[in-house]
Amino acid sequence: KSSREEVLRSAVEAVEYLKEHGVTVEFSAEDATRTDPAFFKQVYKAVEEAGADRINIPDTVGVMTPRRMGKLVGEIAETVKVPISVHCHNDFGMATANSLAGVEAGASQVHVTVNGLGERAGNAPLEEVVMALYSLYQFKTNIKTELIYETSRLVSELTGVPVQPNKAIVGENAFTHESGIHVHGVIQMPLTYEPVSPELVGRKTVIVAGKHAGLHGVRKKILELGFAPTEEQMVEIIRQVKELGDKGKYVTTTDLISIASRICGQVPPEEKTVELKELAVVTGSGVIPTASVKLIVNGKEYVSSETGVGPVDAAIKAIRKITDSLVNVRLKEYRLEALTGGSDAMAEVVVKVEDAKGRMVSARAANADIVRASVEAMINGINRLLYLAKKGTL
Repeated sequence: KSSREEVLRSAVEAVEYLKEHGVTVEFSAEDATRTDPAFFKQVYKAVEEAGADRINIPDTVGVMTPRRMGKLVGEIAETVKVPISVHCHNDFGMATANSLAGVEAGASQVHVTVNGLGERAGNAPLEEVVMALYSLYQFKTNIKTELIYETSRLVSELTGVPVQPNKAIVGENAFTHESGIHVHGVIQMPLTYEPVSPELVGRKTVIVAGKHAGLHGVRKKILELGFAPTEEQMVEIIRQVKELGDKGKYVTTTDLISIASRICGQVPPEEKTVELKELAVVTGSGVIPTASVKLIVNGKEYVSSETGVGPVDAAIKAIRKITDSLVNVRLKEYRLEALTGGSDAMAEVVVKVEDAKGRMVSARAANADIVRASVEAMINGINRLLYLAKKGTL
């Protein structure tokens, strides 16, 4: 353990050595905010006289409050003449506030990290500090703010550390508004419900649908996307949107396109030949994947069970076992895409099915259950083949 005299001497010698070798020196006194103020002021003054170019005040374990941080930086600013920087940790969620308090008191530089990365609870997030300085203080930095979101995504991808959805500025929900709740105000005057223009950080306002979605709002969005659903189709779109909303999901524009494409491209209800009534699957380690389906075909119920290399394969085999007498179809293509994040992600399945005459159609379905989405997509494809063949348009 070093005495105060030894610490002071070591600090001065280190700065002098670096300056002798032409290095720009920023001196940081670790854990300064929990150190005797009189002593670290003495150290800061001594290293300034030794040639330090900048003094850093680190809140190493994030114990400061904005009021205390401002007072401390102000006192250091009266002690030294060189520029001051602050380095704030987020252990109590105050890294951004403490950094801004430091700037108010005279600091000219702030240590930040993208997405607030750092040991323990992280450091002051670049995106929050930069945009707060820009918007709340009218201070400009050399940061290209329009690249903030893109950079955040890149860092998240490279580090494997996800950004929480409600993270300020760069979180997925930061500029997201649910239809039915103040959306009219957002459309007319975005800053009514947004702290800064999302374009400033490389983003756009996102209007999503959820459990509060209204018929008018969703209809307007669907029409803007270029769809022309019938009243019956619109009611079904609203039903599916609300169903997802009741599960706590937000329905984005991508989701709406998927839902509307599926419903607007479907065979009219009165022309459907095949309908799914029940689906059950059994799978697991050491268990042969098995699927049972109950279909209504031309008003009659049929039940079939099959095994496969997986539950989707088994379910499609069970469907074909029932429908082959109507149309002998082959699954030519199968594509699965997660529309939302999380383990309960909304999945969209797109299939291409072909009959014995080489006629091919595409169909899709979306559901949080991948097997259910696959089954519905297959049935939609069969119905479309039968319907278009009947109309003579294939």
